[in-house]
Parts: sequence; C-alpha cells; structure tokens
Amino acid sequence: MSYDVLEVKPLTLRIGAEIGGVDLTKPLSNRQTSELRDAIADYQVIFFRDQPLDHESHIRFGRVFGDLAIHSGVAGLEDYPEVIQIHADHTSKNVPGENWHSDLTCDPIPPMGSILCLHTVPEVGGDTMFASMYAAYDALSPKMKAYLEGMQAVHDGDHVYRPLFPDVDKKYNTSIHPIIRTHPVTGKKGIFVNSSYTTEIVGVSKDESDAVLGYLYKHVMNPNFHVRFRWRPHSVAFWDNRCTQHLAVWDYFPQTRSGYRVTVAGDKPPA
Repeated sequence: MSYDVLEVKPLTLRIGAEIGGVDLTKPLSNRQTSELRDAIADYQVIFFRDQPLDHESHIRFGRVFGDLAIHSGVAGLEDYPEVIQIHADHTSKNVPGENWHSDLTCDPIPPMGSILCLHTVPEVGGDTMFASMYAAYDALSPKMKAYLEGMQAVHDGDHVYRPLFPDVDKKYNTSIHPIIRTHPVTGKKGIFVNSSYTTEIVGVSKDESDAVLGYLYKHVMNPNFHVRFRWRPHSVAFWDNRCTQHLAVWDYFPQTRSGYRVTVAGDKPPA
C-alpha cells in the first residue's frame, strides 16, 4: 500500500507501524482519513507520537472510524462516558490488561478498535505488546485449522471485572463467538480466543476444551507474531481488536502510567 499524505514506518514485517504527518488534535481531511483506514487494515496496530489529545479531540478522532462504544465493564468519565481512564501508580494492586487479550470479547458485539493516549509514562518500562492473530492463525498446521474451523467458544466478563469491582451490583456480559474469525475488511482469518475472557469451547469436554485453549494461548505468545511499543508522553496507540491481542507490561511499579482510552464500536463476528 502506498501513502501520499501520511508518513508510515512499519515496525515489523507482520504487525505495527508508526504514523507521522498528521495532527490528531485537529479535524482530519478526507485523504488523511482514507489513508488511516488503510493503515489500520494493513498494520493492525498503528502508533502516533506527540499528540496531546484532550477529551474532545480524542472522541473526534475515534468517531472517524465509527460510533464509540460505552465500555461494558468499566465506568467512563462523568462528563465523557465514552472515555475511560487507564491509570496505575504506587497504590495499584493490579493493572488492566496484564494478560494477553482482545478488548471486551465478552460483549455480544465486540469492539472494532481501541485508541489509547498516555499523558504520563514511567521513566522506564510500561511498554505494550501486540500480537497479530493473522500471523498466529497462519502458523497453525492445516489439521489444526480444519479442527478449529466452525467451532465456537464462550467469552465471559464476570471473572474479569467482578474481582476488580466487588461492590458493584452488575451482571457482566457473556457471549459466544467463533474461534476462527474472518476480518470483515481484509477477509483474512485470525484466532479469536484469548486467555482473559475465553472460558470454554462449546460442544467438547472440559478436558479437550482446556487442552486446546491452553495450546492456543501459548501459541499466541510466540514473539515472532509481536510488536512492542515504547511509550512516550502523548503517544497514541490505535489497535484493531478483531485481529490483534495485546498485553500491558507492568514492570514499572511504583511509578505512574496514566492516560485515557476510547473504544470504537464493532460488528458481530459471523457464526
């Protein structure tokens, strides 16, 4: 793919690119919007530097790619319900996203993408790792691909959010999605189970489900599928949840890492 108005620097051969030549604090031109849509399809996760987004510009940028979803597990800001805070400091007992996951796969319609902007980052550490589920799928054997095709799995939000918010009286989403998902834009296939939300495979014994899911969870940890992003203040990461997983590395305690995220609404994975 060629780009005319964006500066696109691929970070690996399989996933990730850093984008320049655009100011996200301002409204985007039609050409910028078109090329950003191409870039997220081509690279699955794209990164920007020196973008001091306020809540209004953050929301405006997210809406370029679709309606914004209200997070089903975490409350948004009082005046900006589409925006959630991502924060860890010396008082934190845990941090969001410590395990490999795709955001909110427990939802009936999981999000298309997530856009995170960090304004405060630790002096060292605090990277986010991203994995290409296209690359992970492509590396499966033909027999494993055939076995998984058409199978479904349960994704449950209760065990993720109940321990974090024990005093909140709320029923968290549980949904069933295909294990192998075809991306609606690229047509590529990717693995669509993750160790945070997925609890079981439908229609097989618990032992078989645990063994297959355990294999897939280990498989996606292969560093050959990954890109690792080193944050700086006012960096932005925009990832496609339909074909990636990510993990927030908590190696910076007791330093502070803080910012905000919006979630772009998605489409229901086809059965």
